[in-house]
Amino acid sequence: MRRIRHDPDGLRLPIKLDSTSNGEFVPVPLEPVHHHARRLALENATAHARRVGQTRRDFLVSSCGAATTLLAMNTAFLAGCRRGASYEVPKEAALEPAAADAALGGNEFIFDVQGHFVNPTGAWTRALPEGARPLGFVDMSGCAAADAPGLDYLRCVGSEEFIKDIFLDSDTDLTVLSFVPSTREDEPLTIEEAAATAAVVEKMEGTHRLYLHGRVNPNQPGDVEDMQRLAERFDIAAWKTYTQWGPDGRGFFMDDEPGLRMIEEARRLGIRNIAIHKGLPFGQKSYEHSTCVDIGRVAKRFPDVNFLIYHSGFVTEKGEWPYDPARSDGIDALLTSLEENGIGRGGNVYAELGSTWRFLMRDPDQAAHALGKLFARLGEDNVLWGTDSIWYGSPQDQIQAFRTFQISPEFRERFEYPEITPAMRAKVFGLNALKLYPVPEDVLSKHLAKDAIAARREDYRNAPDPRFATYGPKTRREFLNLRGWGAA
Repeated sequence: MRRIRHDPDGLRLPIKLDSTSNGEFVPVPLEPVHHHARRLALENATAHARRVGQTRRDFLVSSCGAATTLLAMNTAFLAGCRRGASYEVPKEAALEPAAADAALGGNEFIFDVQGHFVNPTGAWTRALPEGARPLGFVDMSGCAAADAPGLDYLRCVGSEEFIKDIFLDSDTDLTVLSFVPSTREDEPLTIEEAAATAAVVEKMEGTHRLYLHGRVNPNQPGDVEDMQRLAERFDIAAWKTYTQWGPDGRGFFMDDEPGLRMIEEARRLGIRNIAIHKGLPFGQKSYEHSTCVDIGRVAKRFPDVNFLIYHSGFVTEKGEWPYDPARSDGIDALLTSLEENGIGRGGNVYAELGSTWRFLMRDPDQAAHALGKLFARLGEDNVLWGTDSIWYGSPQDQIQAFRTFQISPEFRERFEYPEITPAMRAKVFGLNALKLYPVPEDVLSKHLAKDAIAARREDYRNAPDPRFATYGPKTRREFLNLRGWGAA
């Protein structure tokens, strides 16, 4: 009998419905429709497990468990008059593994361009007050360090857990390790620590499975000057910046002097991918700099630079609805800025879905509008897959949800949104990222299928034991503590 370390009673759903934030926005509480979906999913999972002679935990770990959860979400959303989209899962998938595997499985190449990892022993921890719990861990069952004194519990999200969540418990093939905004002294993950994490993967013969961003806050003394060192010492795949952040609380636009200096230095160094956090505003003080009004301007000015718009400009409290050219924030502001500057489909601007898709998974109408607008106006070749994990635990539920998500015929006709095809999904999941991040052909054709991580994944999936847990803040209080301690 296999040993279950995580959630032995089967109380967590494989498609996670909770209020977790990535630490960059205040967690948004669940609505009654979400609680209805959770109750229905657990009730159905209990009944289905009994019917097939399994424990509830074993059933939820199976593909039928994920199918049961998505079907419950469909039922709850329909009852709540949210009909803009649904998860295309046949009813028989709730009990028949072959049907569930056909609906939720896939062999797409998955390249997650926004992953995060916190160094549990980094210098940033020394500034935390005694007794601080800077991450939103509620239940760390199965982790030996969960009850450790001080900050030792952070080992529960060390490099081994990162590898398990990303490469074993999900279908992710490659990921980019990104950064959060901070002063140079208070980084939760330094480039040196990120490189060490990449080295752990490499030692497992996970050839080129982990790529690195170089963090640049150009309105902070020393950051632009440090770009050359980062380029020379580390294998930087792109630069990452936050236009709404500044050491004094004020941000910048990419065509302001700090942004232009950064772009010119990126061009000089020959690393011409710039990932820009847009949307998910940190507050009102620099809200304007979280919008995308500057993106079309710099994309037009620098056609030889790729601008990767992380979160696509999405704002949780504003939501996404039919395109409104008068709107000054959200995805609409990105699309308007591009249109005004003649940046069309197939241009040098890419919209990334980290946290955006994870949040919109629980609202099919908003998800239909967000994805529909991006596909219709920006184009299916310019949307990138990102999950912001490991803040949300394993991204497998995001993958399964996206595989089955479909905009309703009503919305497609009414708003001229396209039907989401398998070919479109494959582009978003990873093929589009290959145009931006250099992956050697031998890695794609040989190493990914045969390296040590692939072998470990195959062995692990004979007896999987996923957490189905999230790690980011889940309440306003946890969010404010995290922000106050500088851990995100």
